[in-house]
Amino acid sequence: MGLNINAANAGTFKIGGEIPVNRMGFGAMRIVGQGVWGEPEDRNQAIATLKRAVELGINFIDTADSYGPYISEDLIREALYPYPPELLIGTKGGHTRHGPDIWRPIGNPDYLRQCVLMSLRRLKLDQIRFWQLHRVAEDTPAEVQFEVIAKMQQEGLIGHVGLSAVNISMIKKAQEFFEVVSVQNKYNLINRESEKVLQYCEAHNIAFIPYAPLDQKEFEEGIVLKEIMMHKQATARQIALAWLLRRAEQIIPIPGTGKVSHLEENTAAVNIELSDVEFARLDQEGAEMWEKRKNSVKLYLAED
Repeated sequence: MGLNINAANAGTFKIGGEIPVNRMGFGAMRIVGQGVWGEPEDRNQAIATLKRAVELGINFIDTADSYGPYISEDLIREALYPYPPELLIGTKGGHTRHGPDIWRPIGNPDYLRQCVLMSLRRLKLDQIRFWQLHRVAEDTPAEVQFEVIAKMQQEGLIGHVGLSAVNISMIKKAQEFFEVVSVQNKYNLINRESEKVLQYCEAHNIAFIPYAPLDQKEFEEGIVLKEIMMHKQATARQIALAWLLRRAEQIIPIPGTGKVSHLEENTAAVNIELSDVEFARLDQEGAEMWEKRKNSVKLYLAED
């Protein structure tokens, strides 16, 4: 794909109707240790990856206070502060951590406020322009969580607000308290559980940020995908990301890595143009693979 890579080639989307970001972002979950826990294996490589992301035209970095925990935000500040004016750092709160790969959502309003205040301190910001509720926790009524978020928005601690891992019903409930400008759900070529949520976001011009865009290696077995890989002289990861970019203009992929080489490979997907026929065939193959596997994977969205 060559070295002429610029995330701007993916086009832009305005989060909340006012913050333009290039539609190839960077997910900062993988710059920390194994199990999203502790320091990265190679701190210098993690710092270099963040700096290279900005050099490649990426102006949206997605992180969370639970990544590390706290370490991802610390690394972002160390690598990029003072931040370029066009860079949007979106962080999340509401997940507690008790060890590698252990996650527990907490919706206590005092805790959510603490999440925001501490992220402000770690990232060295006066306001978090884009903050997302990492999970709507079951320990506290959703309305109580949304109330404190609305209050923090009114106070100016946070600007725009998004949600993660939600169905349409929960989006509508949150919209009674604040404008939902983004939804971050699991979605990729062979995981279509959030298809209806994506369609809702398309209809209402809400940013859709697919997490785990390259989560399942099974997509690499697709016959159509292999054909397109050969034709485009691209990797499976690049084709899967190109499909996401083509799927909807509201989609902002955030592939994550702690290595510069993987970052460059992922970002190069912005240079791939799928024809109408290629997109349709790839889309159909991915949907068929999802139908075959969805009864054997863990689903996380309640029915709308």
